[in-house]
Amino acid sequence: MNSNTDYQWHTLPSGLRVVYRYSPSNVTYCGFVVDAATRDEQQGKEGLAHYVEHMLFKGTHKRKAMSILNCMEHVGGEINAFTSKEETVIYTISLEPDFKRAVSLMADIIQNSTMPEVESVKEKEVIVDEINSYLDNPAELIFDEFENYLFNGHALGHNILGDETSLSNITPADGVSFMQNFYTQTNMVFFFSGKTDFKRVIKTVQSATEGIRTNRVEFVRESPSQLIRFDKHEECNNYQSHAIIGGGCCSLFDTNRFPLFLLNNIVGGPGMNSLLNVALREKRGYVYNVEANVTNYTDTGLFTIYFGTDRKNVNRCFTIIRKELNKLKQRELSSQRLTDAKRQYIGQLAIGREIRENLAVASGKSLLRYNRCSTLAETIQKIESVTAKQIIECANQIYDDANLSTLVLS
Repeated sequence: MNSNTDYQWHTLPSGLRVVYRYSPSNVTYCGFVVDAATRDEQQGKEGLAHYVEHMLFKGTHKRKAMSILNCMEHVGGEINAFTSKEETVIYTISLEPDFKRAVSLMADIIQNSTMPEVESVKEKEVIVDEINSYLDNPAELIFDEFENYLFNGHALGHNILGDETSLSNITPADGVSFMQNFYTQTNMVFFFSGKTDFKRVIKTVQSATEGIRTNRVEFVRESPSQLIRFDKHEECNNYQSHAIIGGGCCSLFDTNRFPLFLLNNIVGGPGMNSLLNVALREKRGYVYNVEANVTNYTDTGLFTIYFGTDRKNVNRCFTIIRKELNKLKQRELSSQRLTDAKRQYIGQLAIGREIRENLAVASGKSLLRYNRCSTLAETIQKIESVTAKQIIECANQIYDDANLSTLVLS
């Protein structure tokens, strides 16, 4: 077993890793993070990982779909799942006495999902509705469109949902095969947040997962080729224009990610005093929302600055954004401004840790990728160690004109 002041973690003989965070609450958050998702799909079957996520709840050798649906709901809990570009997460929320029930249910659907054809037909219709609903929301659609252009045909650029054509190519047998290949104990992490004793958690998980496959996964993930900048404009029938300026950045394992996190928060973090919120909204009233985001993958990453505005203000906003980014490239932050930025970001991180559901999932992803979990104190130390020189170097690299692409939906 390994531990620090915030977490304990342990690897079972089967290869399944378990991470634990004590909480005095009577509510338990727990689940599995699977190292498999969109970038692991076969060409022509985009959306398979997300399809599997849906079909997990449609029946096992032991349970019918309604039994799965009611298992946690009958005790006031819930079971849910989501798919990203590199991971699939299945998790439950329940009262502490129902922890064993939750683990048993999740282990069953991971091990014994049957993906019946009749349920597949219905669920594909649900996913098509989800795709169409998504297409009606340009404020969300633009992020996937930008990523698709940026990664230019690479699997990381594919929409997680797939499309109607790729969805029609997917069969229940494809789903079962995908699970057999990737849903193995060596390719998963179990995360837990609650007050059940750690040793009892380990015993419960080990017992429930005995039948889950233990074969090692041989990944064939190819890194994206060199990213080429672009400027795209797409017509859409909306009153407001939606726009992104952004580009490539570092991976999950790059030490430069901490200066980037801090820089990104300065530029367009959630604070109302972010650089671009002040420049675009508070001073000029051009936008209702502007935000900067960083997404890190295992071998690459991207950053985006998004805003929505009237059509007449799109170019004005781009000009102001570039002007503000250039200031960060040309002049180091003062000591006081850097101190204030760190204090704000650290405060946001600490407050964010109060959302236990997000923290529990994050611990699972951390153990999956880094084979350890950092304490808040360790993260704070890394933020505190960021220098003004690192910030300006990061700004010049990330905000280089050769790295900046734009996409507008209007």
